[in-house]
Formats: sequence, C-alpha cells, structure tokens
Amino acid sequence: MASAWESNGSIGGGGGAGLRFGIFLPPMHPVGQNPTLTMQRDLQLIEHLDSLGYDEAWIGEHHSSGFESIASPEVFIAAAAERTRRIKLGTGVNSLPYHHPLILADRILMLDHLTRGRMMFGVGPGQLTSDAYMLGIEPDEQRRMMEESFDVIMALFRGEIVTAKTDWFTINEGRLQLRPYSNFDVAVAASISPSGPKAAGRHGVGLLSIAATSPLGFEMLAGHWAVMEEQAADHGTTVDRRQWRMMGPIHIAETEAEAVDNCRYGLERVFDYLAHVVPTGPVEATDYEGRVKEMNEAGSAVIGTPDMAVAQIQRLVDQSGGFGCFLMFGGDIADWGATLRSYELFAQYVMPHFQGQLEPTQNSYDWIVGTDHRFVNATVAAIDKSIGAYAAERGRPAPPPLGG
Repeated sequence: MASAWESNGSIGGGGGAGLRFGIFLPPMHPVGQNPTLTMQRDLQLIEHLDSLGYDEAWIGEHHSSGFESIASPEVFIAAAAERTRRIKLGTGVNSLPYHHPLILADRILMLDHLTRGRMMFGVGPGQLTSDAYMLGIEPDEQRRMMEESFDVIMALFRGEIVTAKTDWFTINEGRLQLRPYSNFDVAVAASISPSGPKAAGRHGVGLLSIAATSPLGFEMLAGHWAVMEEQAADHGTTVDRRQWRMMGPIHIAETEAEAVDNCRYGLERVFDYLAHVVPTGPVEATDYEGRVKEMNEAGSAVIGTPDMAVAQIQRLVDQSGGFGCFLMFGGDIADWGATLRSYELFAQYVMPHFQGQLEPTQNSYDWIVGTDHRFVNATVAAIDKSIGAYAAERGRPAPPPLGG
C-alpha cells in the first residue's frame, strides 16, 4: 500500500521519498501535576522524536484551561532547539490576534537564525475562546483579525516597509532589521471553516488541518484544498500539497488490546476536556471500551496497532488526494512509558511504509531466501574446493564434501 506521494517523488523524512511525520503538541497535561516537570517532559519528548527521525514538531500557544500550559511556543522552541539536531520546530500555532504583527514577525525571524533554519511558523485565530475573552477580543472578530495581521507579517517577511492602521494595531513604516536565515515553512491552521484555506491559498503557504480525522473535518479535506487552489488562482500564488499537514490522534502498541489498556490513563480525560473548548461530535458510547471502539470505527482516532495506523494514514491520502506530512496529536492519552513506546513503534513500522523504505529491504530478503539455498550452496562448494586443494597440496585424500 504505497502513498500517493511516493510516485510523485516528494521528499520526506529519513532521506527518502514519501510523507513526513511529526507531532502537534498543544500539550495536554492533566491538572494536579507539577507544571515544571511536565514542561521538562515535553522537551524530553521532542528529544525522543528527534532521535527517532521524526521530521517536525509543532508547539501550541494557550493562556487558560490549565491543560495546555505552554504560553509561548517561541520560548519553548528556543529551548528545544538546543537539545535537538535535525527535527524542525514550529509554532503550532501563534494566535495572531493576541500579538502586534511587527513584534511577532521579529521574534520569528530571530528564531529562524537561532535554529539555523529549523524554524516553522504556524498561525491561527486562537483556539481557546477563554484566551480571547481575557484579552477583550470578541470570538467572531478573531478570524478577521488574524487575516489583517497575517497580511502585514507576510509583507514584512518579504522585506517590505509596511504602514497600516486597524482598530487593534498600528504600524508606521514598519520594517524588520533582519532578513530571514532560511526559506522557512509558513502554515495556516484550519479545522472546519474555509478561513484557514482561504488565507493559506491567498499567500501561497501551507495548511495545517488539525481536524483531519474528525468525521466533519475528514469530509471537508478535498473541499479545503479546492479553496486553496481557488484562492491561489485569484491572487497569483502557488500552493503545494507537500506543505499540507494533517493531524490526528494515534496511540499504538504491539496489540490492540494493549493499546486500549494503555489509553485508560487519559483518553477520556483529554477528550472530555476538548468537548469544553472546541466543537466536538456527540458520544454515544456509555463505557470506555465502547468509546474507543466508536473512535476507531469512525476514524477519528487510532487506538491499536501499527497496521491500523497505516490504514488510517492511507485513508487520509485517499480522501485528500495527497498531502505532505502527518502529525500525531500530542495529548497525554497514555502514560509516559507507553507514550514513548508508541512513538517508537510508529517510527519503526509506520513511517517507513510511507517513505519507500520497506520495499527495497523486503525485495532483497525475498531474493536471498527465494533462491532455494543457491548462495549458501555456493559458499559450501567454495569451502569444499579450498579443503580439497589443501588436501591435494599435502598429498592426502580429499575429505567428504560438507554438502554431503
């Protein structure tokens, strides 16, 4: 089962063709734990992913709820960059209505330099309405504010001098004192509404589909790409499916039963919390096992095995027409040890399936074992010849051949 992108020659992780993989880390830690230690654990998780060959990590920005406790993804990224070697690090996402666009753009370029080009910039209107409420921002104004800020930030990134005045920020002959270190990735978050694809297409940047596996979000995938292409055509930009990222919850173990048992730790707690902060569908199940079964059958999550994860990602490829990177949801749905093992199994069995790394080794193995011992027989014959030659040299009779 090959990814649609393998035949198109896109560049993925591990130096091969195919999809890239990463994490979308809000994060989501249950209350009642030491917040200092949970932040350290988040950094350790990024180090773990870097060592396993994951390509990307996107870090959230939130200011309320207690569950999602990273207030500044930029500060976190600066710390993570010093502990890692190759993984790219993105703001997932900066809530644009909460920041003056000049100051935020300046910080992003500084991170681009500090990380030597491993920086990525993700933007959105702000997920938690409670954050906006504390700042006096009306929820129905957030998307408009995001677009106004994003227009300015992209102009600044292009090196333009910008003067603009809105009802919430003023910029007078604004300019950045640094040029970018790299051509870093920019992506706009999208869930259900067309506002994210609209902004991404207008500027020719990537898309972060954070509701890709929810039933409604899944149905919207092809439509969102159509919006991207329409906007790109209208504004003279280009969009690239390799810069389309999709996020979904996955926890895997050696067996489905083990994965289900692992997620007793936090799956219900995380998704009950999410029901209070983002629109979610109704839950019909009345017990934990039923809820997991419901999620697996609907495709909203995978709690199971590597094979189930492969099928889920292929399902997204088929529905969307192709994308560039899959991001695993970084919520605390299992405990620390089981979480680390899940990411390891994913890197071992799922990632290479979509990166063209499994077929060559399988073909080589099949070539060897499918030759009816041709090569080992050749080795035995060579040894027999050497033994016989030495016996003849010493004037002795040749011993029986090793092959019988």
